[in-house]
Amino acid sequence: MQKQEEKALDGVRVIDFTWALAGPFATRMLGDHGAEIIKIERQDGDLTRRVPPFPERSGVNRGGYFNNHNRNKYGMKLNMKDPRGAEIAKKLISKSQVVVENFGSGIFERWGFGYEELCKVKPDIILVSMPGFGHSGPYRDQIGYGQTLQAFSGWFDLTGYPGHPPSGFSFAFSDYLSGGFAAVMTLAALKQWRKTGEGCYIEIPQFEVLVSMLGTNFLDYFVNHRAPGRSGNSLPPHVRAAAPHGAYPCKGEDRWCVITLFTDEDWQAFCKAIGTPPWTRESKFTTILGRLENAEELNERVGSWTLNHTPDEVMSILQNAGVAAGAVREIRDLVDMDPQMKHFGFYVEAEHAELGKRLFENTAFRLSDTPGKINWAAPLLGEHMDFVCKEILGMTEDEINQYIIDGVL
Repeated sequence: MQKQEEKALDGVRVIDFTWALAGPFATRMLGDHGAEIIKIERQDGDLTRRVPPFPERSGVNRGGYFNNHNRNKYGMKLNMKDPRGAEIAKKLISKSQVVVENFGSGIFERWGFGYEELCKVKPDIILVSMPGFGHSGPYRDQIGYGQTLQAFSGWFDLTGYPGHPPSGFSFAFSDYLSGGFAAVMTLAALKQWRKTGEGCYIEIPQFEVLVSMLGTNFLDYFVNHRAPGRSGNSLPPHVRAAAPHGAYPCKGEDRWCVITLFTDEDWQAFCKAIGTPPWTRESKFTTILGRLENAEELNERVGSWTLNHTPDEVMSILQNAGVAAGAVREIRDLVDMDPQMKHFGFYVEAEHAELGKRLFENTAFRLSDTPGKINWAAPLLGEHMDFVCKEILGMTEDEINQYIIDGVL
């Protein structure tokens, strides 16, 4: 496979030991911008090879999560429990700039792939490690999946409605946060490497990533010794400064639009946009303090107006008046009708060897001279073993066949 245009990370080789979501998302971003990603999988493949949402769920090459997060990567099977497999991995690392892993604490080290050991193989190697809870401390051996980490980090306590159980999230957003951190830190390390010739070790505990995003919730506790708790669609008490603020029901089945007004000027523009009905002139609503004190009644009034319009009508009316409003999009809206996504060409087709042509989301960020691109879909299990073994490692056909017979490849 040939890269079709110059990219920002051309010439950078990444050995990708990641699995599930957080690690693969990080390396996907690097691959989108030209890094040569060699994905190392166990003999039966990554866990997410067997996860929907693609409807054709049978077979290790059809998992939706895997195919979504592993495009632009070369796929190779390798038995790391066999010393010969570990030796092959080290040979690959000796010809690379970056290694990324997101196993539980201690796993990589038990293979003999700790940072100090890898420096013996490649003194200027960059090792990016993404353990759930870090490689030290009392939680280091805890098992950490997305939902577990999100609960343990305090996020579940903030999601839901007052007086109701935590609602949590329907997906592991912590993986995307951690993956984004890992990609950015890898770029910083590569900049240092190009400038000084020195590698480094980067540890990104996903637990700490999540805790670091709690922001002003900590400030409220540090200053007021108050734990904010759940507030539904309203702003939490320590930052309550907007009214109306929330998701309002619209015409259609389970359709909504979010509206946010911070200032009295916003309120005046809102009132004019909806025709200044008599209730908007009531004194209890004419100031931000009054609207905050009467937020429940205000929300009912606003909802009685939004119910007469579709989410996009509400958004259009208010946005044209300079008021912040956003229709609550369903996934099908984003794919089939959103004009902004179409303008950016956000959905692109890639040909998969078993699934045929599929739509994928494009690169999340673009560079002016080297915008990045999806060159090929995710690899079949072990699809590029010949390329890696012959072109990068210089193995003979007989060597490769013997390793396959012995269960190393």
